[in-house]
Amino acid sequence: MKNDVKKWMEEDGRKFLREIDIKKGQTVLDFGCGEGHYTIPLSKVVGKNGKVYALDKDKNVLDKLEKVIKENNIKNVDLINGGLKIPLKEESLDVVLCYDVIHYEIKRQRKNIYSEIYRLLKKESLFSVYPKHYKSDYPLMELAEIDLESIVKEIEEEGFILKHKFSKTLLHDDCYNKGYILNLRRN
Repeated sequence: MKNDVKKWMEEDGRKFLREIDIKKGQTVLDFGCGEGHYTIPLSKVVGKNGKVYALDKDKNVLDKLEKVIKENNIKNVDLINGGLKIPLKEESLDVVLCYDVIHYEIKRQRKNIYSEIYRLLKKESLFSVYPKHYKSDYPLMELAEIDLESIVKEIEEEGFILKHKFSKTLLHDDCYNKGYILNLRRN
């Protein structure tokens, strides 16, 4: 484990998540969880009365995450191997994190993602997005031609309202990175 990942998992991740308004007892979906760099700190922040669902379409990364969860005796995380149709009840989540994920999808698919997340969130709940790889942030794939304001507009078209835009230091892959976090609320 690289030093940045270790520091993030042990302390900085929890601090970051509290700063963006994650609380004890919440039910959270880590959409596109990857290796769990947000899942593990989330499990600590929401505590034993909270729940974290970690979703990824890559079975291999979920297998690695499952090993970490077992090694650390974490009881409040459920893994979901899948894509867009998420097997959770309507309006069952307090928070959805969608970090460093949407750049992989074309606009139509991103809109489907936002719509599914809207279905899962309770009213006034938090949709937190880290839109890495947009026009002014090292373009990659489907977001390379749009700016941050266009991403916000695209998400708001699906029924969300932007409440806060933060410039924060957070973990991207295996190292720290400065980026924008968009906190939106479901109508």
